Amino acid sequence: MNHPNRLRAAIAENGTTPLIGVFDMFSASVAAQHYDGMFVSGFGFAASHYGLPDIGFIAWPDIVAFVQRMRLAFPTHHLLVDIDDGYVDPETACHTVQHLEAIGASGVILEDQKRPRRCGHVDGKQILPLTEYLEKLELVLSARRDLVVVARTDATEEGEILRRAEALAASDADVILVDGVRSVEWIRKVRGVIGDKPLLFNQIAGGKSPRLSRSELTELGVDVAIYSTPCLFAAQSAMDEALRRLKEDDGRLPETTASSVGVAECLALLEKNISRHHRAPAPAVAGS
Repeated sequence: MNHPNRLRAAIAENGTTPLIGVFDMFSASVAAQHYDGMFVSGFGFAASHYGLPDIGFIAWPDIVAFVQRMRLAFPTHHLLVDIDDGYVDPETACHTVQHLEAIGASGVILEDQKRPRRCGHVDGKQILPLTEYLEKLELVLSARRDLVVVARTDATEEGEILRRAEALAASDADVILVDGVRSVEWIRKVRGVIGDKPLLFNQIAGGKSPRLSRSELTELGVDVAIYSTPCLFAAQSAMDEALRRLKEDDGRLPETTASSVGVAECLALLEKNISRHHRAPAPAVAGS
């Protein structure tokens, strides 16, 4: 199965393709029940794997190992992977991309930030000179075989956003992402300068960008939407509430109901990830 071409075909379809941000195998197991595409979020992975903010702690072998486990458990899902700045230097970026493609990733996102990096929706971002980023991007594009490559800019100054978006669209990158875009008007402006190149929009709760429905994104010409943190933030809220209630109830667990999760429900979810339970995937068909 050619995972990159399957994702490419999904992006080419009418409408906006959703990819759900996951941060560990359990969140991916839940997301896989609802969507056929997942996004390995750097924000979520840094939080889950290291317990640290998304400011450059991720090591490429850790992200590769995680994606390898994901592909075994989810053989037919789209897997788009955030590789930040390619882990600093172009050689490491290319090495990471080749590893990810070999283990079945569908695509990667490569940003133009320089260290110390930041989440795309917070202040204090610094970006590489455009020529330096384009050189790194071209090396990554040469290193991949079929892998979908999303070129991302974290520019915040309005003129620079459009300059970089246009330059990235002129490259062989498959998709363009302007992260932290602040308004519908600016989505339209970016859409206007990148021509027919697919456009990706990053949705993150509490971030810089407006809250938009998939229908609204489709009307704006957005081809892909990544939802970076709904699983992570929901988990934080739910765990905090569950432990608060446990403390208030003197350590007595809540009563099991038809709508709650217990041992049986959790095991039923996880057993779906065992390889012998996977059906043989259908062959890839363009437009399917």
